[in-house]
Amino acid sequence: MASIDDLRATVARLRGPGGCPWDQEQTHQSIRAQLLEEAHEVLEAIDASDDPLLQEELGDLLLHVVFHAQLAQERGVFGLEEVIRGINEKLVRRHPHVFGTTGPLDSSAAVLEKWNELKQAEKPARTGTFDGIPPSLPALMRAQETQKKAARAGYDWKSPDGVVAKLREELAELEAARPDPAQAHGECGDLLFSMVNLARHWGIDAEQALRDATAKFRRRIEHAEAAARAGGSDLAALDDAARDALWEEAKRTLDPDQRQLTRNG
Repeated sequence: MASIDDLRATVARLRGPGGCPWDQEQTHQSIRAQLLEEAHEVLEAIDASDDPLLQEELGDLLLHVVFHAQLAQERGVFGLEEVIRGINEKLVRRHPHVFGTTGPLDSSAAVLEKWNELKQAEKPARTGTFDGIPPSLPALMRAQETQKKAARAGYDWKSPDGVVAKLREELAELEAARPDPAQAHGECGDLLFSMVNLARHWGIDAEQALRDATAKFRRRIEHAEAAARAGGSDLAALDDAARDALWEEAKRTLDPDQRQLTRNG
């Protein structure tokens, strides 16, 4: 049965003398985009509840971990052993209620609080409120993480009601800014940021919520396209009434529990 050592040996062979020219040319930076792509493909497999695909995509992602560790080992900075040992030691350190001498923690919230406390103690150089948030995060996710850290520093609404009021205020400001594209750009960002804040207060993952809404929208449009083609028409060539009828039919077929929502709901 193949093991992590077999995979590591394969990658080393590909990188070594007599190996693959493409693999030999790669650097941390050159395969950065592929790493992000593979991570998104793992998410796609999870969203699809496709276990065989998830197994395959996790393997592709693992390859990147091993490949980057091989690159680092060739530079003499660390190897796969250090990567594995580091994460294992971190897990043990960050769970003293399981592996240490502290008492048990009775809730996920208490565990997260302890985790963040230990993380801060391990990384004393991170003194800024927003230290540790990767700039490359998707915009909604970065906004939500920024708001979480601001909340820990005391900058947060006392209840969701304040966020709802702020959201209405930002929408009014966006509408007022419509004649000025530059101002509207800023107000649109403020509105999106407030929407993320409301999602956070309601315990909703804004990034996942938008992904799900986008997927739902695509499913309905694709269903309407297929129905139009079956009737010998092109969706774009239909009038508004015909397109709306196909949209409503897609909603009834794909999302029967949301029949009462508006077309954009």
